[in-house]
Amino acid sequence: MTSELALTAESDIGAAAGQLRRVLLSVPVACELHVGDDGSSPESLTPASVLFPIVRRDAGWFVLLTQRTDHLRDHPGQISFPGGRVEPEDQSPVHTALRETQEEIGLSSEHIDVIGFLPDYCTITGYRVTPVVGLVTPPFELSPDAHEVAQVFEVPFDFLMDPANHQEHVIQRNGRPRKFYAVPYQDYFIWGATAGIILSLHRALTA
Repeated sequence: MTSELALTAESDIGAAAGQLRRVLLSVPVACELHVGDDGSSPESLTPASVLFPIVRRDAGWFVLLTQRTDHLRDHPGQISFPGGRVEPEDQSPVHTALRETQEEIGLSSEHIDVIGFLPDYCTITGYRVTPVVGLVTPPFELSPDAHEVAQVFEVPFDFLMDPANHQEHVIQRNGRPRKFYAVPYQDYFIWGATAGIILSLHRALTA
């Protein structure tokens, strides 16, 4: 089943944004289960927040993603949404997502309209990630942090929402099979938490 939301150049932007708002959560909702190996609860995980940035361009709607640099301790080289762990001064998941986005890629919050949340995503690496969905209005300039971000790129929203592009893989972790999702795009292998959050939005749109 494909998403009924087609964010193309011909779309009524107001209607499309309205549909997105209706399927998103108005407040964050914690993940019910922790999929990690130590059996810890979601409350014991490190809280983090990411921005799911949907860019509205004349040619259609696109999702902005980053590729992490290879020398980082956490998830080196992986494709990710801009974001990171919650800092003591952060007032909310939105504040965390916007602050991290500004720090990582230089995208100012003045270009971002936060429209809702997806359910928290608990990772096997010990994070409880709150996805904050925002509509991004060009023109804007980016200044990626060279220490954290190898590159910034965009993927068509409809490509990510098409189940024909969703893959399921199994790996062995600590002697047990673990399932994970992937959404390959051109030379990019989008997987792990990023792919899981993308599929979370797809499920919301097709529910």
